[in-house]
Amino acid sequence: MRESCVHAAEILVMLLFLTDANAQWVQTNGPHDANGLAANDTRLVAFSSDSGVFLSTNNGLGWTSINSGLPSQIFVNCFAFKESRLFAGTTGYGVFVSTNNGTYWSAVNSGLTSTIIYSLAVRESSLFAAGYGVFRSTDDGANWTPAYSGLGGIVSSLALNATNIFAGTYYGIFRSTNNGTSWTGISSGLPPNPDVQRLVAVGTTLFAKTPSRIFRTTNDGNNWTLSLQQNASCLAVSGPNLFVGTSGSGVFLSTNNGISWASVNLGLPHLQTLSLAVNEIYLFAALPLGGVWRRPLNEMITSMRSIIERLPKGFSLDQNYPNPFNPTTTITFSVQSKSFASLKVLDELGREVSVLISEELPAGTYSQKWNAEGLASGVYFYRLQAGNFVETKKLLLLR
Repeated sequence: MRESCVHAAEILVMLLFLTDANAQWVQTNGPHDANGLAANDTRLVAFSSDSGVFLSTNNGLGWTSINSGLPSQIFVNCFAFKESRLFAGTTGYGVFVSTNNGTYWSAVNSGLTSTIIYSLAVRESSLFAAGYGVFRSTDDGANWTPAYSGLGGIVSSLALNATNIFAGTYYGIFRSTNNGTSWTGISSGLPPNPDVQRLVAVGTTLFAKTPSRIFRTTNDGNNWTLSLQQNASCLAVSGPNLFVGTSGSGVFLSTNNGISWASVNLGLPHLQTLSLAVNEIYLFAALPLGGVWRRPLNEMITSMRSIIERLPKGFSLDQNYPNPFNPTTTITFSVQSKSFASLKVLDELGREVSVLISEELPAGTYSQKWNAEGLASGVYFYRLQAGNFVETKKLLLLR
């Protein structure tokens, strides 16, 4: 356990999970029971299981109901924007399209053998829909063809990068390099039956959301590593930045491909997030019975990047100060990434004299005071172990 200090400020920590800066979340005039969001340029769409679909063209200040042509009691799972068209994937009714910002919707299901659609994705002239399989349309949904050879089970999410299509399922993740003609499993590093519920691409990095963790890959899914351990509920991408909404810890931001994360919760009335969406100016969040909230992107991202620039560039152990000392001295060290750290003091025979730190620490720089009251004068050693880093330095106690 870490020893207590005279002043809390004597332990200087730059946390991996960082506190908010100046910007705050504010509530929009969106539907109070929104549970799904999507954004594109000036268009923000919200879905309410009670009231249907709403559109805002002024960043949430005003909303219009856009349900004409949609069945009553419809449940919308996903939206996709393709130029001037807005697509909606539903449970039980397939895909709908609107060419006039939701003034009217039309069903476009010819060729679909599944009317439960969990995910939509767009690449150039192609539109992909996923549910019980994957389907592809090259004429804006007028006709669909199956694209799931070698792909089993329910597909809950699709993601596209420059060359590949990725499909998330209960059993793992699959990749297609030929527009869905064939698929290959790519789940190395994921737990068995990971239940992949959401996939997003951030540049060349792909992220996968399972019920309790976020995984990342930088090599098109050949290997996956843990990025964030949270009960995640939703993801949103803004350029090179990734936002994660959770079921009880609020919203987190990473600006460095999931290496480190910051909480961005200041102003949120509670920390359960149902959906996230992002345009060029704002991040939007749907909260259960809390409506739609927004927060400026630039303030969150600028603050996060500034903090990351101050994070240590490596592991290090500094010389204690003062040295020689009587009876207290301070030891400063840096941890480059989240690691289990052990800082111990040893005598000249290598026997353990004191354990100053023995716990998992976020990336940061730490200063720990050691009080040698009651010990004899002489040479002592202090040793830091953090991850694969080990270093020992000498200190001198003079009475």
